[in-house]
Amino acid sequence: MENVLKPMDAEQLRENAHKMVDFIADYYKNIESFPVLSQVQPGYLRKLLPDSAPNHPEQFEDVLNDIQAKILPGVTHWQSPDYFAYFPSNSSTAGFLGEMLSAGLNIVGFSWVTSPAATELEVIVLDWLAKLLKLPEDFLSLGQGGGVIQGTASEAVLVVLLAARDKFLRRYGKNSLAKLVAYASNQAHASLQKACQIAGIHAENCRFLETDSSTNYALSPDILQEAISKDIAAGLIPFFLSATVGTTSSTAVDPLFELGKIAKGNNIWFHIDAAYAGSACICPEYRHYIDGVETADSFNMNAHKWFLTNFDCSVLWVKDRSALIQSLSTNPEYLRNKASQGNMVVDYKDWQIPLGRRFRSLKLWMVLRLYGLENLQCYIRSHIEYAKHFEELVSLDQRFEIVAPRTFSLVCFRLISPHNDDDFCNKLNHDLLDAVNSTGKIFLSHTVRSL
Repeated sequence: MENVLKPMDAEQLRENAHKMVDFIADYYKNIESFPVLSQVQPGYLRKLLPDSAPNHPEQFEDVLNDIQAKILPGVTHWQSPDYFAYFPSNSSTAGFLGEMLSAGLNIVGFSWVTSPAATELEVIVLDWLAKLLKLPEDFLSLGQGGGVIQGTASEAVLVVLLAARDKFLRRYGKNSLAKLVAYASNQAHASLQKACQIAGIHAENCRFLETDSSTNYALSPDILQEAISKDIAAGLIPFFLSATVGTTSSTAVDPLFELGKIAKGNNIWFHIDAAYAGSACICPEYRHYIDGVETADSFNMNAHKWFLTNFDCSVLWVKDRSALIQSLSTNPEYLRNKASQGNMVVDYKDWQIPLGRRFRSLKLWMVLRLYGLENLQCYIRSHIEYAKHFEELVSLDQRFEIVAPRTFSLVCFRLISPHNDDDFCNKLNHDLLDAVNSTGKIFLSHTVRSL
């Protein structure tokens, strides 16, 4: 039979991969010609594709033609220079090449023995990055801690929440789950709420504490201490605090040192979510935003947000890796091996939710090596300078106002209502946002602030 599927053919791969690289290079070359926000309607693709898979092989060129004609119109172009929504998701040539190599090797590195280089490179590269951020030595692999690449910050906060939960259940008994209380500001990312749901923390025991403009929307240590004292008096068990460096809505920075002292004084697991803004802390002039990290039990930043590393690559460091392992480890017979049994190696399967994992450290390694610290610092600084310039332009236009302090590269602004009416003002800004985004020329996203 002429259509029998054969093992991967190196020459066929070479030929088609060259075509795919050309296609992607042309995409980037012409990315500004696309509407940045997809203009299709829900269900558009079902009308364009067959209702069943083909019985016989099709030509690669035909697939590429369909991508151009049918897929790209339904893509919102996150790498477009006209994309200003949500958060930066900056890929790079180095990140892309690392991703390509990871896909080509296609290892599933859940334990050291499945590909020693995958585990050992991750350990080394995360120590490199920890040193660039000047994290305490407790977070490095040579001690009791270490780093691990998660898929997203949502996974990072979930695994440390589970570790904290189980640590407290061992101390207070498994029947104390209903008494465990978690704390964060009301500006914390929604991933914490989801993590609490998954971990079985009762919804009424999740404290998302109020913030306002008096603290630039950062969590007040006094409000936190008051909430903790109240819960202890009610017989509840405070167990987890998440602070944010660079909140989603306004890049607020919680006061880490003061919050860390409260956490330590109450024996609470202290997690820092610096998913977006952590990258900026490789620059000496922004490092102070994570002063107090020495009081934390865990620290997270997303290299796939602002560090030129293609999605997904969320870096989590912990001071006590045994807490993760006790919560997440499984050892079925089919995964047993001498290196693991002898406690000589790291098995990252015990530091995460899934078993399988990709060789993600390759792309971070390539970003660090092909760009170097100085270029990465210049890249961060240039984004912040662009934001400063934009903020100045908005401030000069009397129709608009800045509604939260600019800390990094996010500018929060709105149209001012001529009627001094909040509801009318919100409608006015929603209408403007819809009008701008419907053009496809640029893509902005919104939030709601209490002034």
